[in-house]
Amino acid sequence: MNELRLHLASSSPRRKQILAALGLRFTAAGADVDETPAAGEPAGAMVLRLAEAKAAAAGRDGNTVVIGADTAVVLDEVVFGKPRDRADALATLAALSGRRHRVLTGVAVRSPAGLTSALSVSEVQFREIDPDEARAYWQSGEPADKAGAYAVQGLGGAFVSSITGSYSGIVGLPVFETTALLKRAGIDVITIRTRKP
Repeated sequence: MNELRLHLASSSPRRKQILAALGLRFTAAGADVDETPAAGEPAGAMVLRLAEAKAAAAGRDGNTVVIGADTAVVLDEVVFGKPRDRADALATLAALSGRRHRVLTGVAVRSPAGLTSALSVSEVQFREIDPDEARAYWQSGEPADKAGAYAVQGLGGAFVSSITGSYSGIVGLPVFETTALLKRAGIDVITIRTRKP
């Protein structure tokens, strides 16, 4: 059998950076999936469903392993996705200010052997955010395309006083779960990374 190829069904620069840091060669492109939550759907089930849908939607040949992922920020069972506009982002940051919330990332891997998935759950504690800080943060442009209106790996990290769980999962692609699913699909990240030329 020919060597497996790897495709990331995402246009997220953060997810690409995480995979590249693992020493993997891959292609990447966003997957066209309706991300509307189902009525009454728990956040964990939602991110797993969307990750699986993204992995399934990326049309590739039978020798390609496809990774799909989806992330949600959850506070008091309310899901905070990407902000619709400035007002939505400021309201989200005000809600998260001084509180502990959960970040759920579902990751799915589709391979010739089938579709597998896993859920990463982390907790993030925010310090109090001054409204002037929130407005300045919006002006930076960073919150516009981020679940929960912040990026832990960027300026938004200034709001984070503590993390329990997976930092990479909060960024958008949990390394532990992703590498375990890839290994089951026939791609051993450690072996590839340490292989002698």
